[in-house]
Amino acid sequence: MQLVVYILVYPLLWLISRLPFKVIYFISDGVYVLLYHIIGYRKKVVRNNLALVFPEKTKEERLLIEKKFFRHMCDIFLEMMKTMGMSKKEIQERFTVTNMKMLNDLEKKGINTMLMLPHYASWEWVLSLNLQIISKGYGIYQKVENKYFDKLVRDIRGKYNTELISTRESRKILEAARKSKDLMMVGIISDQSPMVGRAKYWTDFMGIVVPAHVGGEEICKTNNFVPVYLKVKKLKRGYYEGTFKILTENPREVPDYGITDAFLRETEKSIREAPEYYFWTHKRWKHKDKVPKEFQQEPAESSNA
Repeated sequence: MQLVVYILVYPLLWLISRLPFKVIYFISDGVYVLLYHIIGYRKKVVRNNLALVFPEKTKEERLLIEKKFFRHMCDIFLEMMKTMGMSKKEIQERFTVTNMKMLNDLEKKGINTMLMLPHYASWEWVLSLNLQIISKGYGIYQKVENKYFDKLVRDIRGKYNTELISTRESRKILEAARKSKDLMMVGIISDQSPMVGRAKYWTDFMGIVVPAHVGGEEICKTNNFVPVYLKVKKLKRGYYEGTFKILTENPREVPDYGITDAFLRETEKSIREAPEYYFWTHKRWKHKDKVPKEFQQEPAESSNA
């Protein structure tokens, strides 16, 4: 059955990947009308998330963010498909970096890095970074259930010199690579919501206490990788700009979960600057009512005398 689905869907993906960007965004506009105005895809989830994290904004302000987000989301998915047919030159023109020298300087010192990303703006075209570094590029990801699409995803990333490794195999592969003294840059999306039963740490994110994904921090400390936040801005349709920020140069000296908190603070700054580019369809705050006692915040003391 997996092969049948792949055979049916692949030609459509291939066709879209060969279309010019003007046509891509024309299609995106149509998909927006279909998903937002007709189907109402996850509109309730997005609306609830925005009301939860932006209570200070008016209903009209949140509605504007909501509509802008859905337009961006449609662009992102079409751009992901387009990646399959993009040349190395084209993707580098559309995803630029303001301070690439910062990462190159770390490489010259023989330092391995952990690139920590949120679901913000474009995380797909971050692949272009691998064309500008000497490090071996790895990306930690969740395997696609359909093995044929999983291979396709791996092949597309491989075109940009990235080797994908699943979350389950990441620790073993990275430890082996470190011992072989390979210079590495590892990318990981770190704003996911972990399963409650496996959550090690709960912390404030956009004003709400939620479980935090700590895998990136643990890998940094185990392998002595320098964690780097990549802030991505959407300049206009189809064009993005990234800026690196080193979270710490001494990961093993940072108190437990300090790297995770630093990453989340940077993510919050990005969200507040342009909230329409965060991935609001995720139920990121779904566990807000299950906070363990040891992580519950103390209520603020009354100022009344």
